[in-house]
Amino acid sequence: QVQLVESGGGLVQAGGSLRLSCATSGRTFSVYAMGWFRQALGKEREFVAWSGGTTKYAESVTGRFAISRDNAKNTVYLQMDSLKPEDTAVYYCAARRGPAAADPSVYDYWGQGTQVTVSS
Repeated sequence: QVQLVESGGGLVQAGGSLRLSCATSGRTFSVYAMGWFRQALGKEREFVAWSGGTTKYAESVTGRFAISRDNAKNTVYLQMDSLKPEDTAVYYCAARRGPAAADPSVYDYWGQGTQVTVSS
């Protein structure tokens, strides 16, 4: 069993930055593909970024967000710059033992989410 705990969300003005963290339990963090997803009010959960052997981003965040991981700390990060009001959502990290993917249904473990609100 893997437990994920997100932190770092908050309220920020448009154009600002936030850094989300996702701390994981367990001793095999390095074998997991990690993903960040978000869900805005009234919308479906959507892919933001994943980190496996490589990284991939949703088109809407490319060039503004960066995913990174520290295997020694069992933590994955999401650096979010140039934030826009449309980035407002609950952000979730997820883990799976398998290839990284943009489909949230293939992930095995999820955090509780952290709210990001971007004001205009």
